[in-house]
Amino acid sequence: MKKWSVFWVLAVFVLASLASAQQNLVKVNLQLKWFPQAQFAGFFVAKERGFFRAQGLDVNLLPAGDQSPIQVVQSGAADFGTTWIADLLTARERGIPVVHLAQIFQRSGFTLVALKSTGIKDLCKDLKGKSVGVWPSGNEYPAVALFRKCGLTSSLDPRVTNPDVTAVSYPFDPALVFPDKVQLVSAMIYNEVNQIAGLGYDETKVDVFKLADLGINLLEDLIFTTERVLNDRNFKGSGLTGRQVAARLIRASIQGWNWAVANQAETVEKYVLPVCGNTCKGSGSRADAKGHQTWQMAEIAKLYNAGATTKGWAGFLVPADYQASVQLLREQGILTKDPPAATVDYGPWEAATGKRARDWK
Repeated sequence: MKKWSVFWVLAVFVLASLASAQQNLVKVNLQLKWFPQAQFAGFFVAKERGFFRAQGLDVNLLPAGDQSPIQVVQSGAADFGTTWIADLLTARERGIPVVHLAQIFQRSGFTLVALKSTGIKDLCKDLKGKSVGVWPSGNEYPAVALFRKCGLTSSLDPRVTNPDVTAVSYPFDPALVFPDKVQLVSAMIYNEVNQIAGLGYDETKVDVFKLADLGINLLEDLIFTTERVLNDRNFKGSGLTGRQVAARLIRASIQGWNWAVANQAETVEKYVLPVCGNTCKGSGSRADAKGHQTWQMAEIAKLYNAGATTKGWAGFLVPADYQASVQLLREQGILTKDPPAATVDYGPWEAATGKRARDWK
């Protein structure tokens, strides 16, 4: 009886300790840029495999809603978010104090797709007089940068009365505009390109123009927050500063991304498909949900396993890449001035990884 009494006392103690630890987790809301899919696989892995919990965080992954991640984080409805660098920089110029913390994707996946039958081979030479499908809410900036780099005007500029390019805004489903209403359509290499193939236009029928290959490598998925969150001395009463929470979030996220990319099949099966819902298959996809997400995971891995990641610096925003983005956006008039130094803060990433930004070569 005495042995059983000791056993139950220990069991109760352990359970109480676990419950207490669970209660002491710091609640964090992370706003994703889009609906759940393999694009965010590393975050799903970090949550479900306990990487966030190991850092003392209870992370709630919020899918996209009617507002942009910038708006949600600015309002305080989310503490951190994921977005694209052009979106972040233009928001900063509008006076929104957002801060870049970690760069997850090291290469842009933005493309324009055209049927081979259109005869479009050189975008700068062949774009004039064409209609191009673009996305709204800040997602049009890569296309705008291309138009302006090619010296072409577009209908996205309200000051232009007779534009060279007609931009047709569409809500992310290429089937709504391509190929009947536009000759070229915006498409992420990991998503809409496969959806277009599913519409009957596979690689034998289309040309895919990767904007990164044309000098427009405006980096996409990154982790950001606001100066208010970052400078909070007692984040949600946790006793941790905003910087400490940010470092923990980055550390666990990188761990999740590394695991997801190294275990793609298991990641799709266990951590993506159970949460991606109606967006699993993608409009017009030639494959089922598993097939589309498996394909997407493979393409996402290429964007993650590039640049700094290949040198063991996952999550690092290479200063030269950042300056190239700023310069491109300034040259095209999308930015009117250089962003303030506070726009990028390497401190939390350094705390998360033990590396120093100044050591980058």
